[in-house]
Amino acid sequence: MAARAQDKSLNPRQTAIARRVEQEGHATIDELVAAFEVTPQTIRRDLTILADSGLIARFHGGASPVNSTENLPYQDRRILNQTAKGRIAAVVAAQIPDHASLFINIGTTTETIARALLQHRGLQVVTNNLHVAAILSPKEDFRVIVASGEVRARDGGIVGEATLDFIRQFKLDYGIIGISGIEEDGALLDYDYREVRVAQTIMEQSRQVLLAADHSKFGRRAMVRLGHITQADVFVTDVAPPEAIAEQLSAAEVRLIVAGDA
Repeated sequence: MAARAQDKSLNPRQTAIARRVEQEGHATIDELVAAFEVTPQTIRRDLTILADSGLIARFHGGASPVNSTENLPYQDRRILNQTAKGRIAAVVAAQIPDHASLFINIGTTTETIARALLQHRGLQVVTNNLHVAAILSPKEDFRVIVASGEVRARDGGIVGEATLDFIRQFKLDYGIIGISGIEEDGALLDYDYREVRVAQTIMEQSRQVLLAADHSKFGRRAMVRLGHITQADVFVTDVAPPEAIAEQLSAAEVRLIVAGDA
């Protein structure tokens, strides 16, 4: 944990919360209430103090680390918020008709969506995610095309100039996009400039963009700007977004689907 978390102005519970958020990559208010056996109001006050001290970043319903330069390890991200990702995946899959063409980008949420798509028929998929390709390729009536480029060892993502050139050869029905962070002003954020460029190109080459992100992405910081949430046609999440984001979605006529309400 960062040295600042040892500040004597913090009580032991607040220090423990800061350590938990840093180690686990995020924590919701409900999780912290159960872990520390205090009221939601107490946890909210603790999170406000920690955020004001620069030790965590707040998001709607919880907190995440302040590190904006490096994502969590792939294996950690893969197991975070599995229930929420499953609900989101089911809703996204329901938006995709049989025999559609689609891009699927890098991310553990998009990998969960790929599994939900296995019940479909006749899909044609272009992806820069080796895990997505491995999930979908055994389906005999699917056509799975893997983008060219450099494979990142840490997560099986494919990036680079060759990837951009490859993606530009297609114009597909849907682009399914995962994201690392969404700021209150609607900015979509990620950690890798090359990954962001590929995601931007996928959005440009998609007739309809479906953005998928669980609640932990609200307010989460990352250093590279991908675009704006209003560039999506549909945004699927698992809890209602902060009011400022909801207003932007409504003004831009982006369809918001909260998976828990679907």
